[in-house]
Amino acid sequence: MTIDLTQFHDAFFEESFEALDSMEAALLKLDIGAPDKELINTIFRVAHSIKGGSATFGFSDIASFTHSLETLLDELRSGTMQVTVPMSDLLLKSVDVMRAMLRAVQQKKPIDAQRVSDLQFDLELMIAQKDTVAAPAPVAPAVAPPAAAAPIPGAPAADAPAVASPAAAAAPAPGRWEIAFRPFPELFARGNDPLRMMRELSELGELESIADVSALPAFAAMDPQSCYMAWNLQLTAAVEESAIRQVFEWAEGDCELQIKGPPTQMVETVVEVPVAPPVVAAAPPAAPAAPLRLEAVPRTEVPIEKMADSGSIRVSVEKIDELMNTVGELVITQAMLSQLGSELEGTTAEKLRAGLAQLERNMRELQESVMRVRMLPINVVFSRFPRMVRDLAQRLGKQVELKLTGEQTELDKTVLEKIGDPLVHLVRNSIDHGIESPEKRLAAGKSAAGTVHLDACHRGGNIAVEVSDDGGGLDKNRILAKARDRGLVGANDVLTDEQIYDLIFLPGFSTAEKTTDVSGRGVGMDVVRRNIKELGGKIELRSDYGKGSKTIITLPLTLAIVDGQSVSVGGETYIVPLISIVESMQLKAAHVSRLSGRGEVFSFRGYYLPIIRLHELFGIEPRTRVLDEGLVVVAEGEGHQRIGLFVDDLLGQQQVVIKSLEANYGHVEGVSGATILGDGSVALILDIPGLIRATSIRSAA
Repeated sequence: MTIDLTQFHDAFFEESFEALDSMEAALLKLDIGAPDKELINTIFRVAHSIKGGSATFGFSDIASFTHSLETLLDELRSGTMQVTVPMSDLLLKSVDVMRAMLRAVQQKKPIDAQRVSDLQFDLELMIAQKDTVAAPAPVAPAVAPPAAAAPIPGAPAADAPAVASPAAAAAPAPGRWEIAFRPFPELFARGNDPLRMMRELSELGELESIADVSALPAFAAMDPQSCYMAWNLQLTAAVEESAIRQVFEWAEGDCELQIKGPPTQMVETVVEVPVAPPVVAAAPPAAPAAPLRLEAVPRTEVPIEKMADSGSIRVSVEKIDELMNTVGELVITQAMLSQLGSELEGTTAEKLRAGLAQLERNMRELQESVMRVRMLPINVVFSRFPRMVRDLAQRLGKQVELKLTGEQTELDKTVLEKIGDPLVHLVRNSIDHGIESPEKRLAAGKSAAGTVHLDACHRGGNIAVEVSDDGGGLDKNRILAKARDRGLVGANDVLTDEQIYDLIFLPGFSTAEKTTDVSGRGVGMDVVRRNIKELGGKIELRSDYGKGSKTIITLPLTLAIVDGQSVSVGGETYIVPLISIVESMQLKAAHVSRLSGRGEVFSFRGYYLPIIRLHELFGIEPRTRVLDEGLVVVAEGEGHQRIGLFVDDLLGQQQVVIKSLEANYGHVEGVSGATILGDGSVALILDIPGLIRATSIRSAA
């Protein structure tokens, strides 16, 4: 029966992209000249895993490229090459190429063959230059050629095994390990190389090897991609069994493996056999020790942790969204039942209300649990910045250290997807405009290396993300002069620091002396603020000239639920997002003025704010038209623009489930969505920036 491997493609691509992220993170942590061996092993395992998966699925271009990369990484593991800055750059470029190749294959698009071949040539050239500059001492082959089932050529005697030169001196009082290694035919297709495994074993100590070629077919029937050989190995080394098993860890499930330790060691056998093939007799070792037999252990004896996952499963976002919508409907139904129960009387009604109260608690717990399923750590976004900061600092000739804190702070997946680009722009601005050159920093009494700090934390019911740097900060006088040159600020206008910094968010505004491919065109900060506002968040800028600047972004935990203030206008109920509300008040007639063509305004903390009568905007008959008989809710939109919403009354605060109005009806200016209240009625959720835009257009007309 033929297995359709395309059903596993999605899982392969998803796991490969995640593995490349971890590989990139490990590369950025490598110390030039003295790298951590475990980091190199991590990087090698990623390349090896992707190579094996690519070969299995027939992605030959990816397998070929990763084979060259794996060869270079193997040189690093063996210590024959050292990590240098050019090599680090080359390895990071390899990550980019592998990511691009995987994405192209996933999207069924052609691979950039020229880019791949150029980088593959650079990898192989670096390996070749190592051989010409400082070739290591030759190592005797540890495996016999597949010519006959005989000891390795070059052995001292015909009945004695060949000995590979150890990579390092043997530890004191080494033990003798006997290893029976029988690969399955598909070993090569998984990207495994027996020669590499034996080379790693020889680095642990003195290795003796006898090859079993009894299963080797006639030349005409031989498949070059199948493995027909088996080996009996004897390793003399002072090592733990786990170190030996680690050499074969990538061949688990593709071989039969038996390890017999020294007499003082406990003998343990673990065999991964998907389907037990016929047992082939192994050639006896030349040493007087008894020959090893390969036996398939029943699957029931394989440790369960080898077979099971780590306790997590992959679920599509669509299924989670469906679950979230269903829970939202349950919340609405529960609210309707609670309102109905409050109108009943009698003993039975009391019991009903008690049950409904318990149902409300359970629903709240269910709602929070489902919301947590959609939550992801912000490290998903933060992880892209170490590489970006490194490359950008090199290009600009600056020294920049990136500090990340609060990486495990969680927020909704939708928010995460949309916050990435604004953060990228802010970090690029900090490096380009904020951090000075090493010479200027030293002259100012600072360290040569600047610091960019990304932090995330919970504040109340929101998430606060901060991007700060210890650079030169914002020059208020320069910003104000630029704004006056462009006619954005009057010559005699006096602005607060907050208002001056707010000018940066105007479209096309920039104080850069020259335009570069990084920044300086004035495109971006207005988009950053707009994107943040679309997420229901706020952005604030602070600076201390000469010492640095800080940008604070405040975001809701989720876009599916909003904390709102219910207000009544006539017989209708509207929801005003709490994050937009500044204050609510009852106006006196003396505080209200009417401007020609501008409508009504009122004085609020030294500023005149326009009044929007919601009953006029939505065509509703209000309870009162007199301002001092109703209430005015001061709400804030983009760029600290404020308005006063005239309503009949405040009803209370509550969390509401947002329903898309556009998906079910159409776009309405000034309305961001709708929700269903406990009595079954629909309440519109107001979009404050949209209301401000609508008011401005109406006034201009």
